[in-house]
Amino acid sequence: MRSLTKFAATLLLLASPAFGAEQSPASLYGPLFAAVQTQHIFADGKTFADAVAKRDPAAILADYAREKPEGPALKAFVLANFVVRGENDRGDIRAHVRGLWPQLTRPPLAAQPGSSALPLPRPYVVPGGRFQEIYYWDSYFTMLGLKADGQQQLIEDMIDDFTALIERYGHIPNGTRTYYLSRSQPPYYALMLDLSTNRDPAVAARRLKALRTEYDFWMRGRDCVAGTGACQRVVRMPDGSLLNRYYDDKDTPRDESYAEDVAVAARAPDRPAAEVYRDLRAGAESGWDFSSRWLRDPRSLATIHTTDIVPIDLNSLIWAMERRIATRCEAARDAACTRDFTALAARRKGAIDRYLWQASQARYADWDLSNRAPTPVISAATLQPLFVGLASPAQADAVARTTQAKLLATGGLRTTTLRTGQQWDEPNGWAPLQWIAIEGLASTGHEPLARQIAQRWVDTVTTAYSDTGKMLEKYNVDERTPGGGGEYPVQDGFGWTNGVTSAILARWPIEHLGSTGAN
Repeated sequence: MRSLTKFAATLLLLASPAFGAEQSPASLYGPLFAAVQTQHIFADGKTFADAVAKRDPAAILADYAREKPEGPALKAFVLANFVVRGENDRGDIRAHVRGLWPQLTRPPLAAQPGSSALPLPRPYVVPGGRFQEIYYWDSYFTMLGLKADGQQQLIEDMIDDFTALIERYGHIPNGTRTYYLSRSQPPYYALMLDLSTNRDPAVAARRLKALRTEYDFWMRGRDCVAGTGACQRVVRMPDGSLLNRYYDDKDTPRDESYAEDVAVAARAPDRPAAEVYRDLRAGAESGWDFSSRWLRDPRSLATIHTTDIVPIDLNSLIWAMERRIATRCEAARDAACTRDFTALAARRKGAIDRYLWQASQARYADWDLSNRAPTPVISAATLQPLFVGLASPAQADAVARTTQAKLLATGGLRTTTLRTGQQWDEPNGWAPLQWIAIEGLASTGHEPLARQIAQRWVDTVTTAYSDTGKMLEKYNVDERTPGGGGEYPVQDGFGWTNGVTSAILARWPIEHLGSTGAN
């Protein structure tokens, strides 16, 4: 009798759902299988039946029950959790990125008569697509991937290129074209230096001199700001403290977007065209070209007024620059410089806390000089103070709550909460903003939220890679599809997406990230 009982128990075990090796996909995955097949996620019903799970089926089902994805979100969920023949069997994404670096690397460039390209003394990496020159803030995030892939010499080469640009022009231009010389981009040179392993004192001295030269570029307007309240890239706040804004030394249509700028100015007949052009150019200097952050009317680019805005991300980066100059001056035993820049950083932090920190809204905001008030736009820029180490623990906790409630999307971090058709607004997500959030949150005690953003972003990038075989400039993080909007089609390549995705996976391999659920 005991033998019969044991035999019956064995049969029950073999038939039970826990014994997954003997179950058909329909039985093993139940409601998930039914949803995939009845919603015709794949044209051939055999496709999902032959898929191979990337992790424990029970964990996949638990996440499916919690998320309940449908349509494109369901396909994204399946591709994130299964190897699907013909869909995501293009190979390892890290290996793909490693293969892209040689394709995106360019040799030193000499001056060429009749060309708009600026010369560079060392090799460098371009973003890809229509962007075949080096770009300033893109390059920091590209370097993160080069670091993850052991390309230290190429990082040093690019830092040398940027140092040479500062020495030649007094600042790092938006990109290495003559038509970019009148503006810069978010100043990441100081943070690039953190990625260097070069300890040569002569190199350190040269780079510190370049860093101080770049700082002078951003602060050039401090001598003329008293009379107007804003001069070049410097603004005077109501209490007399100095902060910064984006600007451009020219007030004409951009060479690379000439017709588009003329058309925008024509839609603003009540404004001087030169004013519109300056604000468009300043928006390009911000890197967020374009976004509701810079618009009076979120639906109209003709209402752009970038030069009225005191941005939280820019001022966080200049604070980080001041802190690093102080640290490097201390290493160089320059006591006066150390003292001066320590004081400058302290004063900037005080002004940021007074004007840009909005405790009642649990966020950092941009400040509108024309209204003498914070702007209402909630954006991913609120995380920049966490990234550079400016935020207090209480401020970081508040920003984390706002990020979770307002900016976390199914496929990563939203850029803003407004759908305007501009590419730096919802539903687009961008690689640099993901990294700023991930690092900022993880470094301030919010690693679970950082991992959520990382997982969702990696899922989005890998899903698009599975569908297209490409790494893209931007993504729709609401639907996990290629991004849209802006003045040109979505580009592939793509430097900073390669860099950030590689850096995330070097920090948290995909099998350790796990699925974290949808918003």
